[in-house]
Formats: sequence, C-alpha cells, structure tokens
Amino acid sequence: MSRDDEPIRRLTLELTRLPGIGEKSAQRLAYAIVGMSARDARSIAAAIVDVKERITTCSVCFDFSPTDPCRICADTKRDGSMVCVVEDPRDLRALEKGGAYRGLYHVLHGVISPMSGTGPGELRIQELVARVKEGNVKEVIIATNPTKEGEATAHYIQDALSGITISISRIAQGIPAGGDLEYFDPATLEAALNNRRGM
Repeated sequence: MSRDDEPIRRLTLELTRLPGIGEKSAQRLAYAIVGMSARDARSIAAAIVDVKERITTCSVCFDFSPTDPCRICADTKRDGSMVCVVEDPRDLRALEKGGAYRGLYHVLHGVISPMSGTGPGELRIQELVARVKEGNVKEVIIATNPTKEGEATAHYIQDALSGITISISRIAQGIPAGGDLEYFDPATLEAALNNRRGM
C-alpha cells in the first residue's frame, strides 16, 4: 500500500485484533467502512466507544452488563438456588432466549485449554466455589460446550465443588429435535445413547 493508503492499512491492522478476523477479512471490512457514509462510520465508532464505556462485568455472575449486579442477578423472581455455569456471555444469551431456565448463571469467560495457555486460574472457577460456599446454591448445572476443553472444564468444576453438599448436574447432549440420525457424527450419536432416558 502507498502512503495514501496508510489509514486503510491502520484500520485493517486494528480489525485483525477481532477474533476470527484474518487479514483478508479485515481488509474487506476496512474497504466496506471506507465505502459507507461518514454518518454510518461515525455510528459504528460511537457504538464501539459506548459499549466500552457503559458495559461492565457483573460482580456476582461475571456476565457483561450495564449495571452491577446485572438484571438477572437482581431479579428476585429467579430461583437463586440454581446456578448454571456457562463458558461465555453468548452461551448465557442462548439459554435465556429459550426462556425455560429461571435460575441464575455463572460465566467462566473461557475453558481450560492447555494449548491456548488457559488454566483454571484464568477462569472464574474460584469465584464459583466461593459463591456456592455461601450456602444459598443447592444445584450447579454445568453447561460448558461438549468439546474436549468443555468436558475437561466440567470435570475440573465437579472436582472443585466435590467437598460441598450440593447437586451437580451436566446438561444433556445428543440429537436435537427434528434431527436425522444419518447426518450426525459418531460422538454425537454416542452422547445421545449415553444420555437416553426412560419413556
């Protein structure tokens, strides 16, 4: 790029900081931003600044929220005896969208992953243990993803809570409603068989 393209190069470089955005995707986004109206570009920039200035981390569940405690933790109508442990705020949003769960949450902000250099100390596991030890929680539902890292994290949490008298459960895994058996991988089919229930 020439010196005239320096602002585009800088924007491209900054956009590569986002997860899942490589150099080509960042360049495509940078040129899309250059091509949009100044008003739209300022709106995007203002939204980024606004989210950084207004969103904090809930001191109870560690979800991202404009208030502390967050709306869910502050809701007295929710069942405070149940805590669902999720990997990140997106997982919490997915469960909330379903509307079936009316307990509280605990966001780990990741999973144990030696390959990525993420150990238990980088997650909010000790905060979960301290929260459960307060005595209000009767059940911890572990809802980490069914990956190797998610399973390792689930087992670590189970061990960390083993000395406390509470119920620990794991979300079921297997075939989704409307699924066709021939299209699922062996691991999914095995999980579905292992998690079968009576009729």
